[in-house]
Amino acid sequence: MFSGMLFIFAPLVVGYFIAISNQGLLEKINATTTNLIYVILALMGLSLAALDNLGENLQTILSYTATFFVCLGVCNMAVLPIVDRFLPLEVDAKHTNLPLSSMAMESLKLILVVGGGLVIGLMLSIDLSWVDTASEWILFILLFFIGIQLRNSGLTLKQILINKQGMCIASLIIVSSLIGGAIAAIILDIDIYRGFAMASGFGWYSLAGILMGDAFGPVYGGASFMLELLRELVALVLIPLIIRT
Repeated sequence: MFSGMLFIFAPLVVGYFIAISNQGLLEKINATTTNLIYVILALMGLSLAALDNLGENLQTILSYTATFFVCLGVCNMAVLPIVDRFLPLEVDAKHTNLPLSSMAMESLKLILVVGGGLVIGLMLSIDLSWVDTASEWILFILLFFIGIQLRNSGLTLKQILINKQGMCIASLIIVSSLIGGAIAAIILDIDIYRGFAMASGFGWYSLAGILMGDAFGPVYGGASFMLELLRELVALVLIPLIIRT
């Protein structure tokens, strides 16, 4: 457990301490990070192809995704009245239109990458024993670049931590998500700690699925990826509608 945490946080921390002022280099790092995400998601598809009883496992992935999505959504929505009551937000009358279509297309592209890896793995009779090792090393490099991105995003840890309102809202969402994860684990009759892990993606589909797949196998990795991607797609639809109301 602790070695896994070290594996995750070590490259993030090392990357975070690297400040880069060259904008061109930052753009190359951003592009490389995106490409690494595509590669590792394609490898996730390959690992799914290597599973026995693929049809049954795909049903399991869909079942896990749907159950966690409903449980997390209900629990997250349940705390919103608390936020509105005790932490009312000041709303700026000026709204900026988000590129929703391009964001949705990006999400669709990620699904196609995983599907492409799955199809290739099914069509080609090749040894896939190397996939897990390759995924781990690519994940290590990816986390290092994500650490660099976090450091050079324009926000410091001090700015994040002194935002008391944001920290309180984030804490409520974290707690409610963990409760939802526990409920989903009970419904699905799986280990509660795996339920907590599934609930801890918080919409970060590009990393959650990869980490879950590395820790618990391609079924959990695929379910986590689909869960977080679905949460983002629903958010892309609901947020503009709620803003207009």
